[in-house]
Amino acid sequence: MASAALHPSSNPVSLNYPSSSLLGIITLAASYLSNKTPSLSRGMSSSSTSLAISENETPLDNIEQLELLPGVYDNYEGVIVEMKDPMDPNEFGSLLRASLSQWKQLGKRGIWIKLAIKLANLIEVVVKEGFVFHHAEPDYLMLVRWISETTNSIPANASHRVGIGAFVMNSNREVLVVQEISGKFKGTGVWKLPTGVVNEGEDICEAAIREVKEETGVDAEFVEVLAFRQSHRSFFTKSDLFFVCMLQPRSFAVQKQNSEIEAAKWMPIDEYADQTFVKKNSGFDYVAKVCLAKANNNYTGLSAIPTYSSSGKKTYLYSKLDI
Repeated sequence: MASAALHPSSNPVSLNYPSSSLLGIITLAASYLSNKTPSLSRGMSSSSTSLAISENETPLDNIEQLELLPGVYDNYEGVIVEMKDPMDPNEFGSLLRASLSQWKQLGKRGIWIKLAIKLANLIEVVVKEGFVFHHAEPDYLMLVRWISETTNSIPANASHRVGIGAFVMNSNREVLVVQEISGKFKGTGVWKLPTGVVNEGEDICEAAIREVKEETGVDAEFVEVLAFRQSHRSFFTKSDLFFVCMLQPRSFAVQKQNSEIEAAKWMPIDEYADQTFVKKNSGFDYVAKVCLAKANNNYTGLSAIPTYSSSGKKTYLYSKLDI
C-alpha cells in the first residue's frame, strides 16, 4: 500500500462554492477556454465568490480565480468532486475541462469524480477527459485521473476480501459443523466449519458471532483468532484473507439457515478432522490440527483487545498479550 498516496477517504478541506446560476458558470468556463480568462469583480456579492484556496495552498501569480466544479481538497493535493444532481452532459463537459485546467495550474495531482448512479449519462463525458474507473458501489461510481507530471501514486481499489471460519466446540468435544446448499461443497457430503464474509464496517470478532448465529442458530461468544491465511486471485482477481476464530457456545440447539445450509449439527471433533476431504487438502487438514491442538489445550490464539485511535474510534488489536 502506498504510504503517501492520494485517497478519497482522507480528511478533506472544503472548497467554498456558491450557488451561482449554471449559465453564469458555463459562461466563465467558455471564456476561460477561449483564453479570455475572466476576472471576478471585487464588487461581487458573497454568493458569487470563486474557488477558496486552503491556507496551505499558494496559487501561481498568473492564475485568475474561476468558478469550478464543486468539490473538496484532500490531504494529498487532490480534488474530490461529488456529482449528485442532474446536469446536461455538454455543459458538464465544458465545466469539467475548465476545472481540470485550473486545478493543474494550482498544482493539484489526482482528481476524483464520484457520480451518483442516476448520473450514468455523464460517464462518457468523464472517460473522454482521461478518467478511468476506480471502483463502484451500489449507489455510485468513482472515476479518477492523475493530472500531475509526477509519478501516479493513486492507490488501487481494495485488494482483499475478508472471511471467517468459526470453530465452536461444546463441553463434549463436539464441534459445530454445516453442509452447504451451494458452492463447491454442494452435494459432496463434506462437513465444514461455519464460514462467511466480513461485512463493511464489521469487526472480525463480530462477524464470527453473526455467521454462527445465521447459519446454525447457535449463540456464541468470541474467544480468539486461532490462525489466518492469505490466498490470491480468489474473488474477481482480488485476494482473500481468511481468519479461523474460536467461539464459546452460549446455546446449543441447532436451527439451520434454510437458504444456505443443507444440514447443521454437533460432531465429535476427531470425526470432523478424520474426514477424507479434510485429510486430502492441506489447508483444511492444518486448520483441523490447529483446532485439535486448541481442544487439547496445547495452543494459544490471539485475543481481541479493544483499542482506540487518536480520534476516539474503537478498533480491535488481536494479540496474545491481554493487558
